[in-house]
Amino acid sequence: MPQHSAQQRAQSAAVWIVTLCLAGTAAAAPPPAAPPAEPPGTVLRATLANGLRVVIVRNTLAPVVATSVNYLVGSDEAPEGFPGTEHAEEHMMFRGSPGLTADQLADIGSIVGGEFNANTREDLTQYLFTVPAEDLDVALHIEALRMRAALNTPTEWSQERGAIEQEVAQDLSEPSYLLFAKLRAHMFARTPYEHDALGTRPSFEKTTAGMLRRFHQTWYAPNNAILVIAGDVELGATLTLVQQLFADIPAKKLPPKPAVHLRPVQPTSFTVDTDRPSGTLMIALRTPGPRDADFAALEVLSDVLSSRRFDLYGLVPQGRALSAEFGVDPLPQAGLAYAALTFTSAEDPKTLEAEVRAILARVAREGVPPELVAAAKLQERSAAQFQRNSIPELAAVWSDALALYGLSSPDEDLARIEQVTVEDVKRVAHQYLDLDHAVVGVMKPRGSGPPVAARGGFGGRESISLGEAHPTALPPWAEKVLQRLQVPASTLHPIVTTFPNGLTLIVQTADVSDTVSVFGHIRNRPETQESPGEEGVAQVLDRLLTHGSEHLDRIAFQQALDDIGARQHPGTDFAVQTLSEHFERGVELLADNQLHPALPEKALEVIRGQVALAVAARNASPAFLTQRSLRTALYPPDDPSLRLSTPETVRALTPAEVRGYYTRVFRPDLTTIVVIGKVDPQAAHAVIGRYFGNWSASGPKPLIDLPPVPDNPATTVSVPDASRVQSRVVLAQNLALKRSDPDFYPLTLGNAVLGGSFYSTRLSIDLRKRAGLVYSVESVLQSGRTRSVYLVEYASDPQNVARAANMVAQEISNMQTGPAGADELLRVKAFLLRQMPLSEASLDDIARALLMRTDLGLPLDEPRHAAERYIALDAAAVQQAFRKWLRPQDLVRVSMGPPPS
Repeated sequence: MPQHSAQQRAQSAAVWIVTLCLAGTAAAAPPPAAPPAEPPGTVLRATLANGLRVVIVRNTLAPVVATSVNYLVGSDEAPEGFPGTEHAEEHMMFRGSPGLTADQLADIGSIVGGEFNANTREDLTQYLFTVPAEDLDVALHIEALRMRAALNTPTEWSQERGAIEQEVAQDLSEPSYLLFAKLRAHMFARTPYEHDALGTRPSFEKTTAGMLRRFHQTWYAPNNAILVIAGDVELGATLTLVQQLFADIPAKKLPPKPAVHLRPVQPTSFTVDTDRPSGTLMIALRTPGPRDADFAALEVLSDVLSSRRFDLYGLVPQGRALSAEFGVDPLPQAGLAYAALTFTSAEDPKTLEAEVRAILARVAREGVPPELVAAAKLQERSAAQFQRNSIPELAAVWSDALALYGLSSPDEDLARIEQVTVEDVKRVAHQYLDLDHAVVGVMKPRGSGPPVAARGGFGGRESISLGEAHPTALPPWAEKVLQRLQVPASTLHPIVTTFPNGLTLIVQTADVSDTVSVFGHIRNRPETQESPGEEGVAQVLDRLLTHGSEHLDRIAFQQALDDIGARQHPGTDFAVQTLSEHFERGVELLADNQLHPALPEKALEVIRGQVALAVAARNASPAFLTQRSLRTALYPPDDPSLRLSTPETVRALTPAEVRGYYTRVFRPDLTTIVVIGKVDPQAAHAVIGRYFGNWSASGPKPLIDLPPVPDNPATTVSVPDASRVQSRVVLAQNLALKRSDPDFYPLTLGNAVLGGSFYSTRLSIDLRKRAGLVYSVESVLQSGRTRSVYLVEYASDPQNVARAANMVAQEISNMQTGPAGADELLRVKAFLLRQMPLSEASLDDIARALLMRTDLGLPLDEPRHAAERYIALDAAAVQQAFRKWLRPQDLVRVSMGPPPS
């Protein structure tokens, strides 16, 4: 990386165009609906002389930073006949750049413990990092090198071509992907949107490294990019760092973007078969895109149609559907609106389609209730605040606002939503709910269908195929990450109290948004708490709890939540999230639902039938049979984990049995509540005490923990599944290890060496790089209060299943017979230590982690203890723990898919 003198940096700094984002810059809206602008001094915008737009958003939630480099190029710019060109180049951006090899990139990603990925859209490609704030310069070094050039060598492309073609084959074999792909093909025929960014195998076979190099040279330029940085950073210093790394990258003359000429939609219907237990109905309509003046009204319409108070969702409690929602997916110059419902195998999709059409047709004629429009706008206002509770999400919403929506900030989207009127919603409903030009797709369950891959459809984050990470010389700017092995500072200072009824309250304040979240967990285990003959009652109760309280029926309860813009769900894991001003009312509603559930018998009849059908389908599914085979091999026949709900046990459940289970399980002395957000700890204690303090339990605490088990013997099981083109394999053994055992830490450290630390693992190098047997492999140690299980998972061709399993067993043996290398331990220690601040980059994640530690009986500051242990541990301790606890000769092997040969 070229170095710049102070004089050069000062000269470049003089041409910055810098604008501080102050409160009140968003579009005005009438009180009380003014959008919550970012606090003064938290956003810095700049445009460098080479055209790179930079937005830095300060958020002090945790010492973490997320970066997103948004290139304004995507599948739309692909050459004719090569629809996946940008998707291919996205992959190749992880295959090295001048000054950074693929192996170095993978190694750095492992060491910093960060998450880095990418995704390609129609006219946007995003490269994403989340790292400790102290490593921001490392992430930006990588992005600057990649902006300058990617290697795009024939050798690297020949290796990556196989990975991307495998991705294509997997996606095209997935029914849900085919459903959406066909919807797009019909909706946007003969336009660039006819295909998504995935690409095709024939086009990749014709694609050359030279083509990809030219594509990068054409479109990857600072004047065609937006860099978003969000997290715990100093604005000015961060901008200086960006200037140092990016300012001398030359701008380019960009070619014109391809034109998109939309044609009239031809109505059609089609069916896709699936081997899944439930079906899907989608009714799709074309709308304007996110930069159109009508899009804000369409967003509000979508929220209304998805409301649990509206008729579309009303099909669920009626037993007509398992789920129902309405959404609008923004494309650059159009939108794809859709009603999506799932249904049981007993449901006629044609009848369901007619019901949905009738609902949407009425909306097109009459509009929607004004109170639901008001509720939708309040929920949008609330959601805008909650986006600030996660550093990675904050970077993502800013990136989409700038690069996809063409706005100046997320607040601008909220401002235009605030201006939407009931008449606006009625107008766009009448104009765009054009059912005469709808495209209808049905994914119909028909048992075992044609082969499908395990993973979901294209459009999410990548499963990046990197150079294999292993000890390798790092660039000087990255070498420093290995020199910082210290206990990470935590921003958490939870306050813990216990009420007289045994309920534990944890309060953690955070001042990053005007929100408060309440998360709760009741220690429970259906396997030990369901009475004989009542298996499945926990599933039924979980769905029945959504039907309101003794004081408010389902609709009235949802209206009460809408009145304060809150989100809530009941159960043994329960939560309410609301604006700070409505904290007490949110807790009141949550307690009413949790402590006084309605449990209506009419709803029970519907839910009982739906769950019985779902259980029947689940019990016959290959995925369930694989899990059950694994448990049968690991545990004795009388182990509680082997209890099985059936359609018969579900259908036989009575209202008294459901309420009896609720009474046994829902008790304060097994409950922990976390209150997190902008709240005074004393006020939080008072509110929780007011609404949960009188909750009482009867009888002794139930048995919850699973019993210890003897060592399992080696077993091999194959579960046939014609839906898979590869065998998915799990290798496992049980351990008597408890989570509280000190050996948990050397085992975790050793597992990071073996297969649990991003890409830098022995298993990945041996099974993927050297032998080419698998696409990915991962190992994990799952530990509970009374026992543990060690798992290794991979997917391979059937003829390679046994060979890969033998290599895994050999590598575990190697961990027992020889010490891990000093360099290996250094790197995985850095990885584990840097994961700790990343776990505090989201308020939701913080709350769930506090609940998890409580459930396991661990101290709330357990990460600090873990860090101290990791730093102190040596190779001998790791080797000793592997010798003591792991039994490679006893590994159970369960495969799902084509029978191993």
